[in-house]
Amino acid sequence: MTSGSPKSLAYLKLGTGRKHLLAFHGIGQTGLSCYQNFAETFGQHYSTFAFDLPFHGANADFAFQTISKFLLKELVVNFLEKEKIARFDVAGFSMGGRFALAVLEAFPDRIDRVYLMAPDGITEDPLYSLATRWTLPRMLFKWTMAHPKPFFTVIKALQKFDLVNKSLARFTFQMLDSPEKRTQVYLAWIAFSPLHFNISKLYATASQNNVKIFLFTGKYDRLMRPEKAKPLAELLPHHQHIVLKSGHTQLVQQAGSWISSLLSKLSDT
Repeated sequence: MTSGSPKSLAYLKLGTGRKHLLAFHGIGQTGLSCYQNFAETFGQHYSTFAFDLPFHGANADFAFQTISKFLLKELVVNFLEKEKIARFDVAGFSMGGRFALAVLEAFPDRIDRVYLMAPDGITEDPLYSLATRWTLPRMLFKWTMAHPKPFFTVIKALQKFDLVNKSLARFTFQMLDSPEKRTQVYLAWIAFSPLHFNISKLYATASQNNVKIFLFTGKYDRLMRPEKAKPLAELLPHHQHIVLKSGHTQLVQQAGSWISSLLSKLSDT
């Protein structure tokens, strides 16, 4: 495992496969918690490098700074040089989708496949933009994370009148049920906000470099609804957008099973 310095990101290597997979998790997770079971399903094909995002896991003490595309590219270059990796595939779940897309944008000529699972970053949520890019809303966001009781009261009232999905409300409470978690969400939302993309341009670049993108969305996902990925889904060949009978939290494991089946078919041809 690497140190959590600004020149590197901590990661764990899972599996013993000949091909390399760089994997980025969602907010509130670690590389291990998100990808351990996922990686075990095809450990003979991939060596999966499960990164801890800044402010998470072994990178919990990552010095706060916005994560620009330039900085992320530098971190990945340092990793690739250390591990002596020339070509690789990429996976991203939820907020980790922003990291996967940024890596694709930075290294399209070195990537063969990208697996995006309920990815953030395909479309920009207006609330996210408001809370991270404008001074007054950002101050309100920070205050709310420090004093969450009014926010929780509103969510409970909306839930009572069926104005917010119960599973989404439950997920929100779980993500924000301690000061440490709320600080983590605040830091991640602010720091990761520079990672946004022109999806049509990025897809064109991927196609020019023969990169195959596989998009996984969950039919029952209330956090990252499938329609949020529509700008990318409409560009992909039909068989590369896979809608699984899953909610948000089980999507990675189900996608892993699908990817394992794909790799088995490819090895038989």
